[in-house]
Amino acid sequence: MRKPTILALAVAPVAAVAAIGIMPGPTRLTGQSTGDAALAAAVREAVPDPEGHRGLAVAVVENGQVRTAGLGDRDPDGRPVEPGTPFEIGSITKVMTGMLLARQAATGAVRPDEPVGAALPELTGPAREVTLAELASHRSGLPRLPATSPGDLARAWWTNLTGGNPYAGEDAGWLVEAAGDEEPGDRRGQVRYSNLGVALLGQALAARAGTSYPELLDRELLRPLGMTATVVATDAGALPPGRAEGATGSGRAVDAWVGSGYAPAGIGYWSTVEDLARLVGATLAGTAPGADAATPRFTDDERSRIGYGWFTTRHGDREVVWHNGATGGFHAYAGFERATGRGVVVLGNTDADVAPIGLRLLGVPTEDADRDVPPPPVWISAGLAVFFTFLGGLSLLTTARRAPDRLTLAPAAAWAALYLGLGHRLGDWTVVPAWLWPVGVGLAAGGIALAAYRWRGLPSLAGAPPWRRLTGTAVSAAFAILAGVVIAG
Repeated sequence: MRKPTILALAVAPVAAVAAIGIMPGPTRLTGQSTGDAALAAAVREAVPDPEGHRGLAVAVVENGQVRTAGLGDRDPDGRPVEPGTPFEIGSITKVMTGMLLARQAATGAVRPDEPVGAALPELTGPAREVTLAELASHRSGLPRLPATSPGDLARAWWTNLTGGNPYAGEDAGWLVEAAGDEEPGDRRGQVRYSNLGVALLGQALAARAGTSYPELLDRELLRPLGMTATVVATDAGALPPGRAEGATGSGRAVDAWVGSGYAPAGIGYWSTVEDLARLVGATLAGTAPGADAATPRFTDDERSRIGYGWFTTRHGDREVVWHNGATGGFHAYAGFERATGRGVVVLGNTDADVAPIGLRLLGVPTEDADRDVPPPPVWISAGLAVFFTFLGGLSLLTTARRAPDRLTLAPAAAWAALYLGLGHRLGDWTVVPAWLWPVGVGLAAGGIALAAYRWRGLPSLAGAPPWRRLTGTAVSAAFAILAGVVIAG
C-alpha cells in the first residue's frame, strides 16, 4: 500500500472521531418545566416525539379557568420557556383579522359583501371587486402570494438558504400594488388559502377606519380583551424582550419574520399563551369583539367549513374550531370545541408542527390528530444532508490523486470543507442519522491529507491557458464566498 493512501487512511478516522463533538443534531424538548405541573405532564404525553421540538408553551381553557405551562428551552442557552414567554404566532393573526371584519360589520362600519376596492380606492385591477367576506374566508380566488419577478424569486431562494426574512420591505403600499396585478381566477368562491387575501382585508379595514392595522387591532380587539403581550414587530428592533428564539428542527437558527404589509396575515406578530388563552376563552364564550367570526359560513370540504378566519373541522363525532400558524422557526395552534367548552393554545419555537399536540389535548384520538397533519416534505433537506456531507470528501479524494497542479488542488480542498458546512446547516438531521456527518468529515480529512502530500510535488499551474484557469478559479471563489455566507448566516 502506497504511502499517500496509508496517510489518508490514518487521518480519516481520527478526524471523524474529533468531528463527533460538533456533528449536527436535532433539537429536543428538554425536561425542564414551568407553570402547572399536571398540565406539563399531560403535554409531554401528547408530544408524539420530543425530537424536533425545543420549547413549548401551552394553555388549556376549561370551565372558565385557564391553566398554563412552559416546557423545554426558549433559546439555545437553555433558558426555560415560561407561560409569559413571547412566541411568533404567524397565521393565528388571521383569525383576529377575521374578527375585526365581524366587529366592524356589527357596528355598521363596513359591509361583508362590499368590494375591497371601496375601502382601498388605490387598488387597481380585477381584485378590486373581491368582497371583504371572500377575503376573510379564503374564497377570493387570489393566490397564496402574489406573482413574483425573477428578482423576488432569487430573494426568496436566498432567504430560505440563509434562514432570513422573506417579507422584508413589503409594506402596505407594496401589498396593494402587488394585489392590483392579480386576477381572482376561476376558483373565486372556493376555499383557497391566501395570505395575500387576508393581508389585503386587514389593510382595507384599517384604511376604512383611518388608521394603521396594528392600531385598529389594538383598539378593537387586543385592549378590550386585555391582550397586552400581543405585539407587532415591523422591524428587528421592535422584537419583544424575553422572547423565544426560533429554529428549525435540526437546530438551525432563523431570523424573525417582521414587516408591516403582511401583518394582518401573521407577519410580525408575537404573543403568549396567556394572551391567546384570553382570545380563545372569550371567543368560545361569545364575548370577544367579533366572536361571530368563528361561526362557519362556507364549505371547504366534506369535513371542514370556514367562517371569517376560523376553520371548523370534524374529527369523528367531534367538531373543533381552530387555526394554526407557521413561520421560519415557529409553529402555533389555537382551537376549541364548543360541545365540551374546552380550548387549547400551543406555541413552539421550531418548525415542528404543534397541531397534533393541541388536538390530543382537546381529546381528539391520536390517530385522528395525526391524520390531519400532512407529512413534511423532508426528502429535499434530507437529500441535501447526505449529498453535501459526502460530495466534498469523495470529490477531493479523486482530485487529489489526479490533480495536475496546485490551482486544481486548492479549490477542491476548500470546497470539501464548504460542502461539509452546507450539509451541517441545510440538511435535515431529524431524518438523516447525525453520525453520517463525522463520516463525511473523515472522508474530507483523508482527501486533504492526500492533497497536502502531493502539494510540494506539483507546479502552481499547468495545462490550459492561464487566463482560462484563473477565470475558473475566480468563479469558484465567488461561489465559495456565497456558500460561506449561507453557512455563517
